Amino acid sequence: MVAASGRPLLRVAILVAEAADRQTDYMVDLKHELIRAGHPAFFTPWLIPDYGMNVRSITSNLRRTEADAWIVTAGARPLLEWFVNEEVPVFAIFGRLTGLPLAGAISDKGSAIATATRQLIKLGHRRIVFLTRRSLRIPQHAPILQIFLDELAAHGIPTGAYNLPDWEEDVDGYQRILNILFQHTPPTALIVDESTFIVATVLFLQSRRLQVPEDVSLICTDGDPHFTWCCPSVAHIQWDTAPVVRRALRWADNVAHGKKDTRQKVVKAEFFEGGTIGPVTSEKIPTRFTARP
Repeated sequence: MVAASGRPLLRVAILVAEAADRQTDYMVDLKHELIRAGHPAFFTPWLIPDYGMNVRSITSNLRRTEADAWIVTAGARPLLEWFVNEEVPVFAIFGRLTGLPLAGAISDKGSAIATATRQLIKLGHRRIVFLTRRSLRIPQHAPILQIFLDELAAHGIPTGAYNLPDWEEDVDGYQRILNILFQHTPPTALIVDESTFIVATVLFLQSRRLQVPEDVSLICTDGDPHFTWCCPSVAHIQWDTAPVVRRALRWADNVAHGKKDTRQKVVKAEFFEGGTIGPVTSEKIPTRFTARP
């Protein structure tokens, strides 16, 4: 596309993992800044999880969308590889982009996850479960997950499927895995990937009369503006979103001018120790808890 002034423009489609992602401050800022720079930008009406792990179905929709370039959040490895193989300009925000020749931004959560895991262990936790999307577990563990497992192993804690359970990525699947986890060997600490799942997790625990952090410690791998209104404060991993927006804008300008841009920005992340974590009081299932089918 070319503006009336002769300035090259880029029609950018933004594909996100959750509908709520369209409302996050930095994604709203990114869309507005792209438009302000003259690049028509829009969110797709469909989401990545709408197609599960079926990359063929997703890419069929990609081909039908009128866009010159894409911004994809939390993209699975096969999806990002498709962009590379098809030579479709893409900017990946998080997801499995490491090692691929494409532009993007990723937060360096590894050290923060290690710090968070060590703090839980220091507080006496040994049954620690990391609930994360399938795209981070399959076909192999993302680095952040391996760091988590390595930290457990370094402290003599056996690791396995219990620590990184598989679950169907829908509402019923998430409720099912939570119920299974708390039936026999309940975790004393949960690390939940993305703020999207925090509310669902807290409501599940409350419905079982489990308190945070007295019965279960809770950590989120992302920050959220709503956390400022929470009491106790939510333990989470925080990072500055401004560099992500700036990098994506530079990428859009470069691609619009025909420049190849595959630079990846790494944003520093830190662990914020909020009030949702505490010492282990008991590893037994509270007597007031009743598992539900």
